[in-house]
Amino acid sequence: MKHFDALETRDPAVRETAQFEQLQVQLRHLQAHTRYGAEQLAGLDTRSVHGRADLARLPLLRKRDIAARQAASRASDPLGGLAAVGWGAIAPNGARAAKVFQSPGPIYEPEAATPDPWRIARALWAARFRAGDLVHNSFSYHLTPAGSMMESGCLALGCTVLPAGVGATEQQLQAIHDLQPAAYCGTPSFLRILLEKGASSFKKALVSGEAFPVALRDWCFEQGVLAYQAYATADCGLIAYETEAREGLVVDEGVIVELVQPGTGTPVAEGEVGEVVVTRLDSAYPLLRYATGDLSAALPGASPCGRTNQRLRGWLGRADQSAKVRGLFVHEAQFNQLRMRFPGLKLRWVVEGEMANDRFTVEVEGAPDEGLATQLQDATRELTKLRAEARFVTQLPADGRVIEDRRVV
Repeated sequence: MKHFDALETRDPAVRETAQFEQLQVQLRHLQAHTRYGAEQLAGLDTRSVHGRADLARLPLLRKRDIAARQAASRASDPLGGLAAVGWGAIAPNGARAAKVFQSPGPIYEPEAATPDPWRIARALWAARFRAGDLVHNSFSYHLTPAGSMMESGCLALGCTVLPAGVGATEQQLQAIHDLQPAAYCGTPSFLRILLEKGASSFKKALVSGEAFPVALRDWCFEQGVLAYQAYATADCGLIAYETEAREGLVVDEGVIVELVQPGTGTPVAEGEVGEVVVTRLDSAYPLLRYATGDLSAALPGASPCGRTNQRLRGWLGRADQSAKVRGLFVHEAQFNQLRMRFPGLKLRWVVEGEMANDRFTVEVEGAPDEGLATQLQDATRELTKLRAEARFVTQLPADGRVIEDRRVV
């Protein structure tokens, strides 16, 4: 079987209809079973959310929002009213979480008591993992969910797992020598370390958690390892995964992915770089419009591998941009205030020059306009306390950057 299931090759229109019907049910579930849904979605007619334009009108949820909600209700509900599962007195309607993890913040993420709750099996299948494989899983099992994510996906496929975790490299090499696992899960950098130190049994790998440049992918292949990458987060589980086509990352069937202007909830035009926003289509931890802070862009058309879902170019940086200019930080939030004052204009802040001799510029796409230049300079100084010059350009690159540091270090 070439594909994991029939969902991967659905007609895109059929997929979109099915996912938004599922989302309507989930929104009602959120309203009824989570405090977040009751507060943020009060009065929402869920039947009105038919497509992406409707979804884009709902509020974004950011990591800082999750941290703040959880901190505010730590004593009564350490999950911040975002989850529809829990334990003891905080299990809504008795719905039990199998595990709970901690990410920096601290932020706590529940794992549902279901097979493959992070939906990783689909990515493993695309990476050619199969029932009967012994998988060396070097993702962390300590507090963070990565190790459990990969393990649950492997077990769902019928693989056997060696829970190696992180560190103890020599012990891991001994286990690899003795047990001869055919498959590896972990970061690409640790895979390289193991291969350089003589691990020779690996034939396939699914890597994540770091950038996976083509040069490293090709080097792994030269060592006999066919490696693919997955894009996953502690909050969302699997977001997208690489296939044999090697043309972008195919979005998982269990999420809806939007690309929005960094710092806003407004969708970008097709092909433009935007912040990745994920809606989880599950009832246990049903995050709605979670803004990951990662930048990516959509690729046109369907993958040559036959999968028909949306494709992402891969990780293209972070949306939460900042720079230090003449001793003061300028932040994306300040830039967004400038953008709101000048709707319709394409702008960015640029820092140039050598260190300690900064030039701060507002670049604006369009024909020169002296009056507009003065307004932009004044507004920038008001927002940042820094003097800036305005510079008009024919076209700004569609790369998602709002603050660009061009200084020579």
